[in-house]
Amino acid sequence: MGALLWLLIPVLAGLAAAMWSSWAMRNRRSGDVAELAGYARFRAAMERGHAPAATAPEHASDPA
Repeated sequence: MGALLWLLIPVLAGLAAAMWSSWAMRNRRSGDVAELAGYARFRAAMERGHAPAATAPEHASDPA
């Protein structure tokens, strides 16, 4: 009986590996088109010039 329990461990590990493999190889809905469009938007945003940052007004003196 103990040998059958030890045999059950690799069998369960094999089943878990098969389920993970089928999940990892699934067809994803978002393909290269969506990723390339996102990369194009990223590049366009990086190529745009940055506007100068607004500076906070400095106080002439503290009320202390």
